[in-house]
Amino acid sequence: MGRKLKDKSLTFILWASMFAVILILFGILGFVIVQGAGALSIEFLTQPPRNSMTEGGILTPIVGTVQLILVSIAFSLPVGICTAIYLVEYARDDIFTTTLRLAIRSLAGVPSIVYGLFGLSFFCIMLKFNPSLLSAGLTLGCIALPLIVGAAETALFAVPKSLRYASYALGASKWQTISKVVVPTAMPSILTGAILSVGRVAGETAPIMFTGAAFFTPGIAKSLFQEVMALPFHVYVLATAGTSIDKTRPLQYGAILVLLILVLGITLVGIIMRARLSRRRYLM
Repeated sequence: MGRKLKDKSLTFILWASMFAVILILFGILGFVIVQGAGALSIEFLTQPPRNSMTEGGILTPIVGTVQLILVSIAFSLPVGICTAIYLVEYARDDIFTTTLRLAIRSLAGVPSIVYGLFGLSFFCIMLKFNPSLLSAGLTLGCIALPLIVGAAETALFAVPKSLRYASYALGASKWQTISKVVVPTAMPSILTGAILSVGRVAGETAPIMFTGAAFFTPGIAKSLFQEVMALPFHVYVLATAGTSIDKTRPLQYGAILVLLILVLGITLVGIIMRARLSRRRYLM
């Protein structure tokens, strides 16, 4: 009797916790939607900010956010894949490899503000990139790097060894086996992890405010060495440093809503891709 009561009590606590999290999540989403839906329009999405950002839209921050994502992925994806290939295919199982894996896992938990200070010191000052799209994108790439390495390493481990042995039996070299068999087989899962990492870096504010996010720019960045506006920093500016904070309140919530839609949309694409790949492997 006591065991059944304990089991029912724990089950109730787990279900109650789940519903509490769901209610909080939908409460936040509902609040943002109610406050920001009125600001959404074609003009809001297709016009740049104007009149000290109290009017206009968010076209420039949206484009800047996409530019930052592209630069970060262009850096972190190849570096992450190469690192995973080394760890899985070439590295020995010794203290150095164990330490390297531990360091990569630990980087995923480093606060984003630390990445921002690192990007300021290394990319902006030491490499003399100055606050720019390149510096901010590389800093975001550093944040995405441990996530991509972890996803790529898991995907490479999941490739059956029989495929490697079959390639060797046909006379292929180790690099030919990796480049022609292992990596193409693991690439869908690697890309899924990359998309999920994009969902994280798209909403970061602290790293880019030190390395390349501008308070206001009149146009879209046409060079890697120009500053850009980004949705997360734009929301921060509207909410804390604007000249008419109350007047821009609808713009704040509208920008937050667009940012949430962007991040949730990218994450949803990654989840759908992972589900389809899992289903395809199961059918095979």
